Amino acid sequence: MNVFVYGTLTEPERVAEVLDSYVFVGPATLDGLRLVEGRYPTLAPGGETAGRLLRTEAVEALDAYEDVDGGLYVREAVPLDAPTGHPDTAAVYVGDPDRLDADATWPGTGPFAERVRSVLADRDVRVRLTPRDPV
Repeated sequence: MNVFVYGTLTEPERVAEVLDSYVFVGPATLDGLRLVEGRYPTLAPGGETAGRLLRTEAVEALDAYEDVDGGLYVREAVPLDAPTGHPDTAAVYVGDPDRLDADATWPGTGPFAERVRSVLADRDVRVRLTPRDPV
């Protein structure tokens, strides 16, 4: 599975503490969501966020690290603009701004995860691999 990472998981040392097997595919940009700092980084509607595309099959370990079961972060799939041969989606973790003391608002009513899904469904949020400069 491809995962867009934008915070502590862009650091290879941190990823190695969480995952036994992974590959950084390359630099990537998340269009449609912007980085917001809090106790831990999270995202909010609008703008773009620079990060990396990571590939791993150990999604359960990432879910545990991001406390998905506890509701701290939600994992959602968004379209991935990448060359042929890559899956057409990437997972993105979005942290609950209320629980992270982050200045972000997700429109709508209802639980946080539902508001995130609604925004992702209504807006053109996608990950694109960032072209590398030729050497």
